Amino acid sequence: MPPTVILVRHAQARHNAEKNFMIHDPDLTEEGHEQCADLRKSLIENPLAQQAEAIIVSPLRRTIQTALRSVDWLIEKGVKIEADAAWQENSVKPCDTGSPIDKLSQEFPVVDFSKVDPVFPDKTSPAASKYHFTKAAILNRAQSALKSLYARPEKVVIVVSHSAFLRLAVSGYWYFNADYRIFDFAPVNSIEDNLRLEQHESTKEKGGGLGRSWIDPIVLGSELPEEDPDNEPDAACNGIGRGY
Repeated sequence: MPPTVILVRHAQARHNAEKNFMIHDPDLTEEGHEQCADLRKSLIENPLAQQAEAIIVSPLRRTIQTALRSVDWLIEKGVKIEADAAWQENSVKPCDTGSPIDKLSQEFPVVDFSKVDPVFPDKTSPAASKYHFTKAAILNRAQSALKSLYARPEKVVIVVSHSAFLRLAVSGYWYFNADYRIFDFAPVNSIEDNLRLEQHESTKEKGGGLGRSWIDPIVLGSELPEEDPDNEPDAACNGIGRGY
């Protein structure tokens, strides 16, 4: 039976606060640290989160930092935390591009980076085509990430990822910084079918576990570009095409 999945968006990072998408792999802000405290308290009080047997993080600094500040209590109990490039953010802007794994592994030794795609943090070369900023690539990556989750043996898995990827490719719902939603997999005839998530009423009705996210659903794939919009002249200087 596939696991119940708790999808978490990272807390506020510098690019969120400063609206500067040229900051490379930004850290959390002080407000982000405070948001992690709220997230931590909520997850500790959540019976399903208490049962989590695995933690998966996008290998960007803000998602790793969010996990280490909000589910440290699970890690201390022996729950493993592993990085997976499939859960990184959509765009190829500096803020959504990761740091070298050797650097991250030195800074965050508790995280298992051993299974991260060797192409990471590349998102633009032909070898990194699965991470290109196009609708087809992003939706395919989401399905790949979901199928990997579906096959896991754990009963509950926590994933710390990013707003646009979670909203536009994975779940079809909004996520405020450091908010989370809980899902089960919809029934399928075969894992080869497109997988779909069904949200628990506990987070659906109030807009996330902390009640800070918009309630209205989003059509998967909407707002995602057929071609990479970063080729547009002004794209590097603003939020065009980040899918936010």
